Amino acid sequence: MTAMTVPTDTLTTNRLLDAVQESGQYPTRAEAERVTRVVLSALGAHVTGDERVDLARALPEEAARLIASQIPVTQRLTAAEFVDSIAARAEGATPATARWDVSSVLGVLPPLIGDDLVTRILAQLPPGYALLFGRADLGPMA
Repeated sequence: MTAMTVPTDTLTTNRLLDAVQESGQYPTRAEAERVTRVVLSALGAHVTGDERVDLARALPEEAARLIASQIPVTQRLTAAEFVDSIAARAEGATPATARWDVSSVLGVLPPLIGDDLVTRILAQLPPGYALLFGRADLGPMA
């Protein structure tokens, strides 16, 4: 792990959940925690190699376990399929609420884990994920 990969201050569970709760405007901490668990579990199956290790290292212990415990998928989902998979996992979720949830979690990661690591993660994923991380997707269309 390089010094540029992870910010020097340690990310805590409280800081992560506070950011998700604020970003998603969730009324309770429990809701923010539920959404964070679902989204990070799904992401953990799609990030591999050094990026997966560095992501787990950058996250608080509980979140790191969610990432590390996932079996890597053999075929990565498109961003739209990823959102649909979140909708299928969450009771009562629709594609619109799932997109909100995904963006609420992934969108808080760049300032918390570092832009360099997010850039490396995005390089592994199919086009379209940048928007979920709160970035403009200026790459070529697939």
